[in-house]
Amino acid sequence: MAEVTSAQVKELRERTGAGMMDCKKALTECGCDMDKAIDFLREKGLAAAAKKEGRIAAEGIVEAYIHGGGRIGVLLEINCETDFVSRGDEFRLLAKDIAMQIAAAKPQYVNKEDVPADVIAHEREIFRAQALNEGKPEKIVDKMVDGRLEKFYKEVCLVEQPFIKDPDILVKDLIIGKIAKIGEKISVRRFARYELGEGIEKKQDNFADEVMREINK
Repeated sequence: MAEVTSAQVKELRERTGAGMMDCKKALTECGCDMDKAIDFLREKGLAAAAKKEGRIAAEGIVEAYIHGGGRIGVLLEINCETDFVSRGDEFRLLAKDIAMQIAAAKPQYVNKEDVPADVIAHEREIFRAQALNEGKPEKIVDKMVDGRLEKFYKEVCLVEQPFIKDPDILVKDLIIGKIAKIGEKISVRRFARYELGEGIEKKQDNFADEVMREINK
C-alpha cells in the first residue's frame, strides 16, 4: 500500500477543508487516490464544501473578461453567500480565473446536469456506433460508451474541465478549494461567451490558443 505523504494531506485539506487526521484516513482508505479521497470525505460528511452545498448563494458578481482587443468576451455570474465575500480579492480572483477558463476552453454548459437529455442521447448513439464499428464486443460497448461520455463532459461542461492554469485539477476542484478557504458556498450560475465573427464564414484564427498563451506568459 502506498504511503500517505504530508504533501498529499495538505493538498486534500486545501481542497476539502476537512481535518488533517480525516484527510490522512481518507487517503489511506483510498490508496492515495486524491479524487476517491475527496468522495470518501464527502460521503462521510467531513468535507467542508459538502456541508455548505445546501446553503443559499444569492450574492456574488458578474465578471466580464475581454481578450484580444475585443475579439473574445465572456460574461460570468458566480455566486457566494455574502456581499462581504463577493468584494474580497480571493473571490474576485476566482471569478477572473473561471472567466478566462471559459474564454480559452469554450465550455457549453456549467455542469453535467445542464446538458439536455436529447444531447446526451445523441452522443450515446454516436459513441455506440463508433465502438461497434471498431469491432468491440457487445458486452463491453456500454462501458466504452460511458467512458467516452465522461470525456465528452470534460470537453463541454465548465466544472468538469481541467483548469487551464493547473491541468492536474478540475475547475470544480478549484471551486471546492475556494469554498474551504473562504468558508462560504460558491457556485457558478451561468455564463455567456462571445467570439468576434462567430457563425460568419471567414478565415478563423484560433483565439482560444491566444488566451492560453496570454495566461502562460
